[in-house]
Formats: sequence, structure tokens, C-alpha cells
Amino acid sequence: MYVEWLSRKTGKRYRLLSEAEWEYVARAGTTTSRYWGDSEGVQCKHANGAGRERTWDVQNAACRDGHEWTAPVGSYSANGFGVYDVLGNVSEWVEDCRHGDYTGAPDDGKAWVSGGNCGRRVVRGGSLVDEPRNLRSADRFWSSTGTRYYFYGFRIARTLTP
Repeated sequence: MYVEWLSRKTGKRYRLLSEAEWEYVARAGTTTSRYWGDSEGVQCKHANGAGRERTWDVQNAACRDGHEWTAPVGSYSANGFGVYDVLGNVSEWVEDCRHGDYTGAPDDGKAWVSGGNCGRRVVRGGSLVDEPRNLRSADRFWSSTGTRYYFYGFRIARTLTP
């Protein structure tokens, strides 16, 4: 896994974000569906989703986001924390195992890696192939750990405490 390699290479501890950390970053202090508000109609100013540029059958946005495939980092506005591409472009793996709901989830923001189905991990944020309704801070689904798609990615964190 990349974070294990990076941790060995640098001598620093890197990891995937927990689902709670990911949602905190995605929301950036907001309570709306997306960090830019509740409107799907302005998605193309903020995120690379299923816009009108697509050459396949998923063309759901009412706007053009300027990219048929993945967009270069920073192509859209940052959220309130200054973080780019947290919604859209690629759906992001988090460390948490699949659980049907949050009953029994850790209340300290750590990844939930016990119980549930750890052969399937949570994926957050929606991607360039997703409809606007899926590009929102609360969107979550899961996928088998061996699954690889061009529209899956990850965001890492460096642990600063021992």
C-alpha cells in the first residue's frame, strides 16, 4: 500500500483519512449538502462531476465543467479550509471498513476498522462519473479493497503525534 511505502521511505507515519476526518474536511465548517451550498446547478464551478463534456452515457449536470476526464488538481474553487477537489474528480478511499450505518462507530474521529466487512472499504466524495446528487459531503458507498478504477483515489494524512 502506498502509505506504508511512503511511511517507510520518509520515516514519518502516513495513513488514509478516517471517514470522520474526510467528512470534516469536505464540509469545511458548513452544514449544507456541499461546501458551496445545496445547489447542484453550480457544481461545474466547484467540482468535476458528470458534466456535459462526457462522451459516454453519463451526462447529468446542467453545466459544463471543462473536463471530459479527470481534471488537474486545483481546477475548481477550494472549500472553506482551502482544500481542493474534495468533491468530484475522483471518489476517495478512506480507512474505515464497511458498516451499514454509524451505530457503534468511534466517537473520537478514528477509523472504524473493527467489525463490519473490512474486505470492503468506504469510498467518499463522488467522482467525474457521478451525477450531481452524489457530489455531496455526506455521500458514501463502499467497494471491495481489490477494486481499481480511474475515478478512485485517496487523500492521505501525516500523523503528527506518536
